[in-house]
Formats: sequence, C-alpha cells, structure tokens
Amino acid sequence: MAERAPATAGQAARHLAARSLTREELIGRAEELLPVLAERAPRTEELRRIPDETVRDLVDAGLIRVANPERYGGYGLDVDTMFEVGWRLAQACGSTGWFYTVTQVHNWQMGTAPEAAQEEYFASPDVIASSAFAPTGDVQTVDGGWRISGRWPFSSGVDHAAWVLLGGADEVRGQFLMLVPRAEVTILDDWFASGLKGTGSKSVVIEDPVFVPAYRALNMSNASQEHWRDHHRRGSYGVPLLSIVSFCLATPVVGIGQGAVAEFTNHTRSRMSLRRQAADAPGSHFRIAESAAESDAAVTILRADLREQVTRGARGDAFSDLDRARYRRNHAYVTRLSVAAVNRLFDAAGAHALLDPNPLARMHRDVNAGAHQMALVWDDNAELYGRVRLGVEPSPAFW
Repeated sequence: MAERAPATAGQAARHLAARSLTREELIGRAEELLPVLAERAPRTEELRRIPDETVRDLVDAGLIRVANPERYGGYGLDVDTMFEVGWRLAQACGSTGWFYTVTQVHNWQMGTAPEAAQEEYFASPDVIASSAFAPTGDVQTVDGGWRISGRWPFSSGVDHAAWVLLGGADEVRGQFLMLVPRAEVTILDDWFASGLKGTGSKSVVIEDPVFVPAYRALNMSNASQEHWRDHHRRGSYGVPLLSIVSFCLATPVVGIGQGAVAEFTNHTRSRMSLRRQAADAPGSHFRIAESAAESDAAVTILRADLREQVTRGARGDAFSDLDRARYRRNHAYVTRLSVAAVNRLFDAAGAHALLDPNPLARMHRDVNAGAHQMALVWDDNAELYGRVRLGVEPSPAFW
C-alpha cells in the first residue's frame, strides 16, 4: 500500500481551534469540573469505564486538545499544561484523571508519527486513542506494513477511543507501536479491578489478522524527536520519549494524593470520635501534616522535572543515561509519596472510610492500584537508578 501524501498547510488549517485557550483558562476549566466529577465517581466505578457525559464535558471544556500539535487544533502549549490539568482532575476522580493523562499523551505522541498518519489521526481534533504498549500480539511483516492479530491487555479508555496504539516488535525496528482503527479490534470486557475501576482498561483482541500500513507505525526509541520539536515548536519533542510517556502515569497518582488530603480535611472537621471532635485529636494533626507534606512534595517534584525536561528539550540539550534514570526514579518516588500519604489518612479515618460510598475508600483503592503500573514500581526504578549511578549496565527489561 502506498504511503498517503503529507498534509498541506491548508488541509491542516481546518483543524485549528476557533479560539486558542491559555494555560490558566484550561486549568480553570478543569477546576470547574471537579464537583461533577466527584459526584459521578461512584457511577464511574460501577460502569468500569468513564461515563459518556464526562467525556463530553472534557471535550466541551477544550481539555481533550491540550496535547494536540497546534496545527491540529492544539493551543501551542506543552506537556506541563497537561500535567496541571491532569492532576487536578484526579483529585475528584482518579479514574478520570488516569483516562485523561493516558489518552492525552497519545495525542502528544502522535505528533511524532509519520505526517500521513498525523493527518489521518487528527481528522477530528477531539480525537481519543487508547493503547496497549506490550508487544503481546502476533505481528507478521508483509509488503508495505504488517498483518497483526492476537490480544493486547490493559488498554485504558478503549471504550471511548477512535484509534488504538498496539505494541509490536521485530528484529529491524525493535519495539514500536501500530495505529489501528478502533473498528478493527474487539473489546474484551475483562476489566474487573480492585482500583482505578473506572478506567476501562480492557483487553483488545484481533481474531482475523488486519493489515497495518507502514506509515501508521510509531517509534518507541528513547531518542528525542528533534525534527518534530522544530516542526511543532515544542520542547518536549526534544526529550527522550519514555521520559514523557511515563510521567502521564504518575500525574493522576499525585492528584489522588492531593484529593485525599482535601477529603480527609473535610471529613475530620465534622467527624466525632469517642465523644470529641476528631479535628481536636493530636493524631489527626500529625497525620494530615505529614501526608500534606508528602503530597505537596510529589506535585513539586513532578512539576519541576517536567519544566526541566521541556526547557532542556527546547534548547536541544542531550539527556544522559543518569538523567533518564533520575526521571524514572522520580516518577516512582512521587508515587511512593502519594501512596504513603493516602494510606496514612485512610488508616486514621475511622470505620466509615471502609464503606464504598466514602471517597477516601475509593482514593485508597485507586492510589494503590496506580502504584502497580510497571513504570511506577519503586523497586524496579530504584534498581535502575542505582545501577546507572554506579556505572553498572541496567537490565534491558526496565530500560
């Protein structure tokens, strides 16, 4: 199959946003959604996916375009704005925050695809894609592309996706992603999880092999994408790919930590314990102080790393192996801080925190579920950092 002609400037112009929104406006719109997202959170868990009306709210607020390249309806902003929006959404509903940052990083990542694929993908600027990065399917190289079949697990947000990014690997390219129309895969309803229940992270299946043209392949190399940095005028495209992709998983986790501090504060102000206000108990003071410090530190670390990455990427700086290992370490560390913050508050919240309708119970489930994502596991990433720091070859499985 021949590669499609690249988009012209005139064709791309039809995707431009009617009015570009500023970073502050987008953050404000995210904050306006928090009450309704919190109200919908129990139903989101029951559905085991994001409600349709929540997706409409994100689209109507202009938040689905934050990571788009500017020529495809974006606002000329970079991934640090995605972070500021994403962690705020996760305060109210961890599943919604996870869905948002994971699907948004795909829109960012599509800015590195062959231009023919970008034009096809961004035919609607409010596009959503899910992914399953692990190369678990069968990928056969054929003339002009691949024929693929099999099963790919953990595709967050696939119920709302127009496209799916599926992992593949071969001897020539190594690991890569293939862009497949959602209509060509079957969703397997197998997401029955203890936490982040509403992310809809179901498996996708292709029983009869489908053809994926070569222009729909995305690089998974850790090299920066200097060409696209200059083309899209985005510093983040000068950053090693996986350093950006993994931050999107840490973002909702730190947001859940912030949400738990706020929820515990409100809960404790009105709670009675042994005939006295829980807010008067010294134990509550110590726990909320330490958890708030951990949660604030998590946001600060992740924000600082992103600003550093975008600034250095824009300058064209080289990123050393130790830089990359430090970012991976920090993604896992802010997760560890957030889990500790939430667990400490949950343990002090009394018997009512055990009940499903209690937001703190949901946050406790969600933050611990997020910590099980491979990119956020402390032991693996701490080992990676330690090996690189000490000059020992890192394990390929984590690098």
